[in-house]
Amino acid sequence: MKAVFEGKEGNKVSFNFEIGAEEFEKAVQQAYLKNRSRFNIPGFRKGRAPRKIIELNYGEGIFYEEALNSILPEQYEKAVEELELEPVDTPEVDIEEIEKGNPILVKIEVDVKPEVKLGDYKSIELEKIEYNVTDEMIETEIESLQNANARLIDANDREAKERDLLTIDFEGYVDGEKFPGGSAEGHQLELGSNTFIPGFEEQLVGKAKDEEVEVNVTFPEEYHEESLAGKDATFKVKIHDIKEKQLPELDDEFAKDVSEFDTLEELREDIKERLEKDLKEQERIEKENKVIEKVMEISEVDIPEGMIESQIDDELRQFDFRMRGQGLDLEQYLKLTGMTVEDLREQFRPAATNRVNADLVLEEIAKVEEITATEEDIDEELKKMAEQYNAEDIDEFIADMKKGQLEILKSGIINSKVIDLLLENVKFN
Repeated sequence: MKAVFEGKEGNKVSFNFEIGAEEFEKAVQQAYLKNRSRFNIPGFRKGRAPRKIIELNYGEGIFYEEALNSILPEQYEKAVEELELEPVDTPEVDIEEIEKGNPILVKIEVDVKPEVKLGDYKSIELEKIEYNVTDEMIETEIESLQNANARLIDANDREAKERDLLTIDFEGYVDGEKFPGGSAEGHQLELGSNTFIPGFEEQLVGKAKDEEVEVNVTFPEEYHEESLAGKDATFKVKIHDIKEKQLPELDDEFAKDVSEFDTLEELREDIKERLEKDLKEQERIEKENKVIEKVMEISEVDIPEGMIESQIDDELRQFDFRMRGQGLDLEQYLKLTGMTVEDLREQFRPAATNRVNADLVLEEIAKVEEITATEEDIDEELKKMAEQYNAEDIDEFIADMKKGQLEILKSGIINSKVIDLLLENVKFN
């Protein structure tokens, strides 16, 4: 078989190849042997009718479709390999009329991986990204520990004040009608925590146990539930319990109680080190994102729609997987949100397009720079993964991963190396 390249328009290429008459005849015979039991011809036991008799009764081409379906994929892959193409979508196949004893001409049109025109990725300049730990950050962490270890003291003999923990029932109304999600019983609310609609908590300050309060608020214009955004609401609230938070003293004894450290100073230093590590990781992620955005901006690539649709399919599968982890499937989620699958696909489209664009650009840089994933790289990455997953047998874990995840792993390693190269050359001003 010899594949013949016909031409390229944009990202769509055309080529053809022939399936030999003898080769096709073998495929037709296999189709007959596989399907003959389906035919009931008078005068023959079921499944025993000769091929010629079946063809006389049902037409000479009765087995052609089955034969083509069995032979085309392999022939297509051979042609693609011969022409060194990288298809990214399902091909459009056109087969000329089949004449017994003659070769079959197969014409193909398919989108291929697009050409990427890289910009000068070694001369990128970006605004400096730097985060430093402040005393305020450390104190916020200390205060969080202090609050988490506070004692709750009965305060039902006085009126509620800031930082008290209230147990309340509430019912919310908009235009005189209760609205979904606006009611609860036995809800615990810390006054001043700003976890409710702005203005709600302030109206409970100065109120007493068993008091019934009417709270009037306005939902923010940017409220996540569009039907409530910007609307006035009234909440009927009953206070069942008031507790005062008694914070522990910030001293060495506190440090001993909440950590493995003997002094408050040691605790502060540990918090500082942890925050520095977190901020450095945040810096790294932001730098990576910015340099990828910039290299995409200075590069040119015309992404075939099929690649974007395929990525959206992946995003949809991952979203469904995450939803199932939360006890919902995709169909239930769509019912709850009133969305359709198409709505969700359009929601994923910008991120999917961006992901495909980034992958293509990084892949092209890897080709130009001859960046690869070595066996040592792969083994090192797999060992890290084995530790993360607490694998009992590291060698067995590595062997299993190499069976099914190798290409994905290689791609991730190569992308990481490309990003490292970009960061080495970028100038942060």
